Amino acid sequence: MMAAAMLAKNAVEKGLTVAPWVKTSMAPGSKVVTGYYEKAGMWPYLEKLGFHLVGYGCTTCIGNSGPLNDEISKAINDNDLAVVSVLSGNRNFEGRINPDVKMNYLASPPLVIAYALAGTMDFDFETQPLGQDESGADVFLKDIWPSPADVERTIASSISKAMFTEDYADVFAGDERWQSLPTPEGNTFDWDADSTYVRKPPYFDGMSMETTPVSDISGARVLAKLGDSVTTDHISPAGSIKADSPAGKYLAEHGVDRKDFNSYGSRRGNHEVMIRGTFANIRLKNLLLDGVEGGFTRDFTKGGEQSTIYDAAQSYAAEGTPLVILSGKEYGSGSSRDWAAKGTSLLGVKAVVAESYERIHRSNLIGMGVIPLQYPEGETADSLGLDGTETFSITGIEALNEGTTPRTVKVVATKDGGADVEFDAVVRIDTPGEADYYRNGGILQYVLRSLVR
Repeated sequence: MMAAAMLAKNAVEKGLTVAPWVKTSMAPGSKVVTGYYEKAGMWPYLEKLGFHLVGYGCTTCIGNSGPLNDEISKAINDNDLAVVSVLSGNRNFEGRINPDVKMNYLASPPLVIAYALAGTMDFDFETQPLGQDESGADVFLKDIWPSPADVERTIASSISKAMFTEDYADVFAGDERWQSLPTPEGNTFDWDADSTYVRKPPYFDGMSMETTPVSDISGARVLAKLGDSVTTDHISPAGSIKADSPAGKYLAEHGVDRKDFNSYGSRRGNHEVMIRGTFANIRLKNLLLDGVEGGFTRDFTKGGEQSTIYDAAQSYAAEGTPLVILSGKEYGSGSSRDWAAKGTSLLGVKAVVAESYERIHRSNLIGMGVIPLQYPEGETADSLGLDGTETFSITGIEALNEGTTPRTVKVVATKDGGADVEFDAVVRIDTPGEADYYRNGGILQYVLRSLVR
C-alpha cells in the first residue's frame, strides 16, 4: 500500500494524470492505512490522481466502490463493450466489481495505480510511456516505480504500533451516527414491514414440528440449462444493483432512490432483493437461449418467451410447477456460497442435475432442501439429448422417508412431442447427516426442530 502511494507521488511529480474514463477509488482494509498515509503526506498525491477514500474493508471486490458515470455506463451497454477493472482485492468473478464490467484483474496496489495511469489493459509497460513530463520527455513505469529501500524507509518513519492499538481500541464503538441509531428492546426481533434491508424470510412458513415426508418431483420445468464451471458467483447475488434489474425495480417500487440502492451484499437480509438477484450475473449463459448473456430464461408458462429468471420463476410458482437446473461439470465452485443455495431454493428449484459438484455448494443445496443429482458416468445433458424444453419427473426420492438414501433415482424427461428420455441419476446426498437435513426440508428446519425437542 505504501509503494502504491509512493508511485502515485512520483507520477504526480512527473506531471502524469489518469484518463477521464478511468474510475478510481481507494478502499483500504484498515483505518490504520489512513493514518500512515497522512503521516507520510501521501493523500494529496493519491487524490490528485482520483484515488479518494471511499470506505474500508470489503468494498471494491463486492461492488461497493460506486457506479460508473452515466455516460460511460450507457456507452458500455449501447455498444456491448467488454471493459475491465484492476483491483487489489481478493475476488474477481465476472460482473462482481460492477455490473457493467465483464472482466476483472487482480494486481498489487502499485500496479492498480499503474494501470489507472495507462488507461487500458492493452499496454506494455516496458516499451510504452505512461505520458510525458513537463519537458516533453517520455515517462515509463520504471521511472516512477519506488525503490524497495525508499519504501522501507518511508514505512519506518510513518508506521508505528501505536497506530494499530489506538485505531482498534474502540473499533466496536462506532461514530456518532452509529451510536445515535435507535435500539429497540425485547427478547425477539421486531420485523419492520417497511424495511428494504431486513425482512422476515419465508424459510419457516407453514412449518410444523413434525417432519413432512419428502416427495418425488413431477411436472418440473427447466429454469436454466448451464454449461461447465458455473460458479456460486454466477448464481449468487453480488455487487451493485442495476436500475433495470428485477432487484432494482423492486427497490424503486419501494421508494428507494437509485443512489441509495447500495449492493446485494448490503441487502442480503432482504430475501426479496436477493431472490431477484439469483442467477442474474451479467455473464451467465443459459443455454435455453441463443446468444444471450445475463439472468434470462424461457418461460414455458408463456409459450417459451424470453423472460428474466426471477419473473419466470414467479410464473411457475403461480402454477405450482417445480423447477430443476441442468448443469455441467464443477457446478457451484466460487465464493458467494450461502445465497447461491438460498436463492436457488427460494426460486422454487427442487433439484439440480449436474455432471459434478463443488463439495460445499452441493452440501449447501441439501441444506436448503434442494436435491443434488448427477448424470450417470459418462453422460451429459447433451449426450442424453436434453435441450431444457422437457418436462421432468423424478421418482425414488420418497425412499428417504424410510430412513435410507437411494443410490439412484429415476429421471424421465418428456419432450413436447411425447418422447421420453430416461436415465438413473446418482443421488449426491453423501452422508447420513445430509440425509437428515433433506428429510427436514433443510438445515434450518432441522436445527429448529432439534432445539425445540
